[in-house]
Amino acid sequence: MNYRIGDIISGKVTGIQPYGVFVLLDEHTQGLVHISECQHGFVKALNERFHIGQTIEVVILDIDEFSGKISLSLRALMPAPEMTTYRRRKHYWTTRKVHTGFTPIANHLQGWVDEYLQQLDQKA
Repeated sequence: MNYRIGDIISGKVTGIQPYGVFVLLDEHTQGLVHISECQHGFVKALNERFHIGQTIEVVILDIDEFSGKISLSLRALMPAPEMTTYRRRKHYWTTRKVHTGFTPIANHLQGWVDEYLQQLDQKA
């Protein structure tokens, strides 16, 4: 069978490893669902969620043309979880739009030079 990236297909779980789940797509083709692509968030143990012989629906993420390895995802078929206040990105007000450049340094530079020269004179 000819597979393409983005295809949604059904397959049968043939192996479970700590790093992912192997899925048989047809008689001759097998793909891997990496642990990071099994679900949104933390995955404690794959063998609690999957069992050998289970039929699952996956999407093809990548096909390595040289080795023929197929990367699969379950997470891409799930809706994204809602952002809680804890996970929401914070916005900090900054002076990004104020273009002061090196003006503050230039204002203080002469005072710093005079202070340093006084310290040199005291040591000499």
